[in-house]
Amino acid sequence: MSQPPTIPIARHLERAPPAPESVADLTIGQYLIRRLEDYGIRHVFGIPGDYVLQFYTEMERSNLEVVGCTREDCAGFAADAYARVHGMGAVCVTYCVGGLSLCNSVAGAYAEKSPVVVITGAPGLRERVNNPLLHHRVRDFRTQYEVFEKLCIAGTELSDPVIAFREIDRVLDACARFKRPVYIEIPRDMVGVVPEMQSAYQRPQAVSDQSALTEAVAEAVKFIEQSRKPVIVAGIELHRFGLQDKLVELAEGSGLAMTATMLGKSVVGETHPLYVGLYEGAMGDDTVTRFVEESDCVLLLGTFMTDINLGIYTANLDPANCIYVTSEQLRIRHHHYHNVLLEDFVSKLAEARPKAAPRAIPKQKSLADGAYVLKPDEPVTITRMIARLNQSLDDETIVIADIGDSLFAATELVTRGRTEFLSPAYYTSMGFSVPAAVGAHFARPDARVVVVAGDGAFQMTGMEMSTLVRHGFPTIIIVLDNKGYGTERFLHPGDWSFNDVLPWNYHKLPEVLGGGTGYQVRTEAEFDAALKKAWDDRKGLSLIQVHLSLTDRSKALDRLAEKLKHRV
Repeated sequence: MSQPPTIPIARHLERAPPAPESVADLTIGQYLIRRLEDYGIRHVFGIPGDYVLQFYTEMERSNLEVVGCTREDCAGFAADAYARVHGMGAVCVTYCVGGLSLCNSVAGAYAEKSPVVVITGAPGLRERVNNPLLHHRVRDFRTQYEVFEKLCIAGTELSDPVIAFREIDRVLDACARFKRPVYIEIPRDMVGVVPEMQSAYQRPQAVSDQSALTEAVAEAVKFIEQSRKPVIVAGIELHRFGLQDKLVELAEGSGLAMTATMLGKSVVGETHPLYVGLYEGAMGDDTVTRFVEESDCVLLLGTFMTDINLGIYTANLDPANCIYVTSEQLRIRHHHYHNVLLEDFVSKLAEARPKAAPRAIPKQKSLADGAYVLKPDEPVTITRMIARLNQSLDDETIVIADIGDSLFAATELVTRGRTEFLSPAYYTSMGFSVPAAVGAHFARPDARVVVVAGDGAFQMTGMEMSTLVRHGFPTIIIVLDNKGYGTERFLHPGDWSFNDVLPWNYHKLPEVLGGGTGYQVRTEAEFDAALKKAWDDRKGLSLIQVHLSLTDRSKALDRLAEKLKHRV
C-alpha cells in the first residue's frame, strides 16, 4: 500500500491544494488536520476510543466538526456519502475494534470510487516494546494495516516524524487523484510530536500523452460522424471527476443522446431533452435498451462494466461499436490508447463538437407532470408509492436508496439535478441509506434528504436515526415493510423462512429516540397525507412505515428475478 498503481488515472479538474508554507511548530496531528481542511473537508465522522483520543482532542480544538455516530460501519457509510456529495470525506476510529468494523463500508467506497480518508489510532510505539498483549490487538501490530492494504489505494503508518508530513501529503493526494479510500494510522504517542525536520512530498504530475490524446479524439470524432445511431452511456466516474458539465457540453454541442447506468444515475438531470433513460441491459426499460443496443456507436464514458450496470450481463454491446473510456483505460473499438486521462479526452471531444447524426429521442416514461393520479382507497404498492414520491422531487432533493427493491423501484424516479441520487448500486451493501443520510446532510445542509429503505436493510443500521435526531435534521425515511428480504424471495422462490425478519413498529421509533414524527400507512391516501406532512415539516425527522404485500415488487425487480433466478 506504499504507492498507488502506475496506470494513468485522471485527476480532479481542480489541482490538489498545496502544502502549507509554515509548518515549523505543527504537531503531526495538527498537520493532518490542516491538510484535511485544505482538501475542503469540514466534517469527520466516527467514534472515539482510547487509542485515538489524543487526535480527537486535536480535532475538537480545530475548525473540523467531529460527528459522532452509533457504529463504526455507519460512520464509514456517512463519510462515503459525504464524499460523493462534497468531494472527499473522512472517518476516524480507534484501533482494530473500530478499524476492522469499518471494513465493509470502506470496501464499498473502494469498489465505487468514493474518496474517503480512513484515520485510525494505534498503540503508541513505546508501548510495543517486548511485544505486550495490548487490548484490541489481533495477531500482531500490523494486522489492521495489512487488512486495509486490500481496501485502500494508498496508506501509511505515521511512525517516523521525519517523513510523517510527506506521507500525509502523499496519501491525501492519492485519495484526491484516484477517487478511492486511503488509510492513515497514527500511533497515539505520535499525535503530539513536532518533527525537527521534514521531508517534502513531490507530487507526481498526471498528464496525457498529447500524441495519443490527439489521435484518440480524431478517431472518436470520425467514428461518431460516420455512425447513424450514436449514443452516450454516462457512468459514475463523470460524477467523481467533476465532468458533468463537460458531458452536457459534448451532448449539446454534438446532438448526442444520453443515457446513464444505474450506478451513474443523476450524472445528468433526467429532464434534459437529450436524456433517454437508464440503460440496464435486458433488466431495464425496453425502449432504452433498444435505443442503446441498436446504436452503431456507443460512447461509454466513465462507466463501470459491472453485472448490475449491465443488467446481470444481459447488455448486448458489441465492442466493435464502442468507445470505452474510464480513468484507467481508453479503447475505441479494438484500438487501445495509453496514457490518456479521462478528463482530457472528454474535454477535447467536447471541444471538437463532432456532428452526430440526428436521432429521435423516445418519449421518456416519466412519472412526473400529472402521470400519477391518486387512488385513495387502494392498498399502496411500491410502484405507485414511487410515482407519488416523484411528484415531490425538486432540484434540492437528494434521494438515497438502499439495496433491494428500494433501489430497483427508485430507479424510476426522475432526478432534476446531479448527484441527487445515492446508492451503492455496484457493491450493493445493505444498510447504506440511513447512515448515508447523515453524511449527505452535513455535505448539503440546505438539501431535502429522502431515504428509501427496505425493512431488512433498515434493521441493520436504521438506528443511526439517533444521529439524525441529535442534529435535528429533517430527513424523510420511508421504510418499505414487507416483513423480510423481498428481493431474495423473488430471486429464490419458495416459502423460505430465512428471508423473514421480525416485524417492528417502525413508526414508533421517533418516539423512542425523542425526536421526529412517525407515520404508518397502508393506502395511497394515507401515504399521500403522510408525505405531504413530512415534506412540510422542517423541524425534525419523519419516518413513514409503508405496509406492503409480501408479493408486491417493482417491474425492475421482476426483470432482475427473471434473469437471475436460474443462477441463485
